[in-house]
Amino acid sequence: MLKIKDSTAKITFLTEKGYQKLNQEYDFLRNVKRQEIAQELREVVDDNDLVENDEYLLIKNEQALVEGRINELEILLSRVEIIKPGNDLGKVRLGSTVTIQEGSLPSETFTIVGTVEANSKNGMISDESPLGKSLLKHQVGDLIEVKAPGGISTYKILSVT
Repeated sequence: MLKIKDSTAKITFLTEKGYQKLNQEYDFLRNVKRQEIAQELREVVDDNDLVENDEYLLIKNEQALVEGRINELEILLSRVEIIKPGNDLGKVRLGSTVTIQEGSLPSETFTIVGTVEANSKNGMISDESPLGKSLLKHQVGDLIEVKAPGGISTYKILSVT
């Protein structure tokens, strides 16, 4: 695991899978993409006058984006805390998979994750989202009210794993 001391960085909560995914992206960008861009720059520099070279400018822009993402990942990965699976006496916590139902609507299942991994289309919601925050520390059978921009919704917790 990458360790960079940054006392101002916020803790990054990740599942093991999320950590592996970000670490792979970091390794790819540092060890593969960086070299690809450097090679492209060498080729453009060797082949052309750089004064008004659009290809050179595009590659430099891509390089800046890649370096920015590498920096962002270094900061995220420097303060990782892996979400450990476990049962908190049946209460919803970071890493829990929760099935909920609003009234007579079909039930929905979500996993509570940190903001970096959140992706509602894949059933992963942030512990800082209105729904995620409202679910924390509740258990099966509890009714929770979620205040969101669209109004207040009431959900029943059907299962917690």
